[in-house]
Amino acid sequence: MKNKIYTITCILISTLIASCSSDDDMDYQTDFNNSKNAWEQFKATSNNSYSYVTSGGSVFTEYGWETTITVFNGVIITREFKFTPGAEDYIPVDELEWTENENEINSSEHEYTSATVARTLDEIYYISENDWLLKRKDATSYFETENNGLISMSGYVKKACQDDCFVGITIKSIEAL
Repeated sequence: MKNKIYTITCILISTLIASCSSDDDMDYQTDFNNSKNAWEQFKATSNNSYSYVTSGGSVFTEYGWETTITVFNGVIITREFKFTPGAEDYIPVDELEWTENENEINSSEHEYTSATVARTLDEIYYISENDWLLKRKDATSYFETENNGLISMSGYVKKACQDDCFVGITIKSIEAL
């Protein structure tokens, strides 16, 4: 009798563990895997040297912004930020655009700006897989690959949120150096 209970318990535990696989915890799993494979190929052919442009905006303003991150041999070497036309009426001239070089990247000087945090695409794929694309009952996930199979959007919006609620990244373009 003990052996039967032990066997049944083992089967139940195995079934429970199998049902908790990470594939079930992530939205867009197949699309993500295909994009990650495309990323690995791009990374190899570009020697892990590329730039990408993120874009953003607000429903409350008539302008947006862009951040360009440049990566050379897997190391971020610059972060450039600029507001799009229309911002000059609202933003001080010295804050309309700026550039950070290696030792300044993600500095506290630009911590509270609209600029995208400088990350490598490896980091973006990691965050997408482990945070932005996790299934949430209270949110809708988004994932797009309009950059030749590479990420163009990854993130989520909480269902109760009204405006400017996207948590994640929107990548306008990715180019090899």
